[in-house]
Amino acid sequence: MKIAYTIVRILLGALFLFSSVVILFNLVEQPETTGNLKIFNDGIKASGYLMTLIKVTELVVAIAFLTGRFVPLASIVIAPIAINIFLVHLTIAPEGLPVGIFVVVANAFLAYVNWNVYKPLFVPVNK
Repeated sequence: MKIAYTIVRILLGALFLFSSVVILFNLVEQPETTGNLKIFNDGIKASGYLMTLIKVTELVVAIAFLTGRFVPLASIVIAPIAINIFLVHLTIAPEGLPVGIFVVVANAFLAYVNWNVYKPLFVPVNK
């Protein structure tokens, strides 16, 4: 289990690192999008900050995954982004669905392995 955990953590970290660095530093010409995906991307870009926030979050999480530090926290932080990646590919851009499935399943696996860390979050607090 430890070897699988390390492999998944590094693969997911590398994916987020590559994705964030390419966009943040404009290293590669982005392919032209059409249809609903173009509308979606234009909306994110129109906000002026959202894409940068997402990519900086992905970069910080990638560093955590690759170094093995704060992995349970990074897994929680990236969960909404991972779910959004999956749902965008499920509904708007099905050609990227394998990546979306990998991101969600890999993050769920990291959460499963770290379940003992998350258990206290599900204990009701009586004040």
